Amino acid sequence: MTWLPTDFAHPLRADAPSGLHLRPISGADAALDYPAVMGSRERLWSIFGEAWGWPAATITYEANKADLERHAAEIDAHESFNYVLFDEAETTEYGCVYIDPPEKTGADAEISWWVVDEQAGTDLERDLDAFVPRWIAEAWPFERPRFIGRDLSWKEWLALPDRT
Repeated sequence: MTWLPTDFAHPLRADAPSGLHLRPISGADAALDYPAVMGSRERLWSIFGEAWGWPAATITYEANKADLERHAAEIDAHESFNYVLFDEAETTEYGCVYIDPPEKTGADAEISWWVVDEQAGTDLERDLDAFVPRWIAEAWPFERPRFIGRDLSWKEWLALPDRT
């Protein structure tokens, strides 16, 4: 499936509110990503678990690093995109944004994101909630992006027909 123009160059950085920025994730981010994910695991499972089976309670640091390396390879191949939300010094991870080809009918991309537990319900999360759709509209070539967990719930998304 071709879901992006062949000449599309994905953003290497997006300046988000509050002095934070998004950049493509890599295996080298595992030391910050693993504690961010596992520190928010129960809430993340309540969001993504049914759809993605992630993050499993038993995920190891090594398995998480392998996932990040897989994400980096998918980014390089323009198959899907995982952006990590960092402070300017990239010493603290605040969450991630996923940009994927559609699995369900009715959209040309499926976008979702999360913040760490400490930021859930804060201005940082509200700022990210406003920023991501704007960034997608400005920097990505999608006409009908679907914001899962925002436009519709994960339960509603799971009930949509699969793309054939």
